[in-house]
Amino acid sequence: MVFFPLTLLFFSLGFQDAVYAVEGNQTCSQSDQRLQLGTYQFTSDCDAMWFCNSTQICDWKTCRRDEFPFGYWTNVTVPPRCPRGQFCPDEEDACQDLLPVGSPCQFNRDDECEAPPNFKDLADTTGFGLNVNGSVCLNNICMWANGTAGASCTVENTAYTVYTLTSEFIDIVSRDDCKVGLYCDASQKQCLTQKDIGVTCTGDKECSSFNCNANGVCDKTADAPVHVGFWVYIVVGIAIFGGMIATLIGMFFMHRKQREADREKRLQYWREQNAFRQNIIQMQETARNSLMSLPLGPGGGNSQHNSMYGSDESQIPLTGGSKSSGLRHYVSDDGFYDQDEDDGVVMRDRKDPSRF
Repeated sequence: MVFFPLTLLFFSLGFQDAVYAVEGNQTCSQSDQRLQLGTYQFTSDCDAMWFCNSTQICDWKTCRRDEFPFGYWTNVTVPPRCPRGQFCPDEEDACQDLLPVGSPCQFNRDDECEAPPNFKDLADTTGFGLNVNGSVCLNNICMWANGTAGASCTVENTAYTVYTLTSEFIDIVSRDDCKVGLYCDASQKQCLTQKDIGVTCTGDKECSSFNCNANGVCDKTADAPVHVGFWVYIVVGIAIFGGMIATLIGMFFMHRKQREADREKRLQYWREQNAFRQNIIQMQETARNSLMSLPLGPGGGNSQHNSMYGSDESQIPLTGGSKSSGLRHYVSDDGFYDQDEDDGVVMRDRKDPSRF
């Protein structure tokens, strides 16, 4: 598998606070400096802003490796990065000159090694962290990544501990000094050409895409964009417009049903009002007929009527009045207002209020 330097950042964040406990100007021990087991993160007795100097005292760091270092306070000045031709070691105590081939280097520190003369041809441009300017640090020795096809090669296999939310597992990272486009076979110790997509593989480094899937076949790169056929866009477009049209149609029928229900309620209300009006009219007619059917008293008048209503001058006529009950106005089933034959009020059409 291919080593990705950035992945170690996520593993190291959880350990720095627990390991870096001693602050500046306090005693420390250089013998405690080590690589954290499983993650290979450099640790010491001092916290992130200090290093343990030769006098066993935590001193302020004078250089940094990362563009955005971890663990510094917000109100302090971060030390600068080293200029071209120098590197900042893991201790971050001082900038040093690049190391020639064959020199001892710190673990996975390709940037500590001096670049070859043809570094432009050997430099990794894939972004997978194969080398730095054509130089690699394998087994703590500076080398150049210039191994050709069929040539002998050096390989370094490192087991990293990968942590998940519920478990942890081992990830074997294999690095070599072969040129870009080749890989070092661990059994033959020879540089071989990387395999194309669809060919069987046993590790990511064997594939040109650096992605050997779970089925043991070289697959596309993990960040490869997904391309779909033109028919997919057509189907998605039809589905979108079809959904919009179906929504509009469904809303139309739903509102129409609601309008019909409201119309039925109004019609039922007016029918009830009409029934009440008819009942009142019948009551009036019954009362009028009852009074008119009473026997006449002496003198040709209705004695009972006179006794009930007093003299003729104070008598209130039962019919022919100029006022009528508003309850007699109703709406019929055909949508028009009706009027009683005895009413002197003319009603308007419900649909056309201006027509008399």
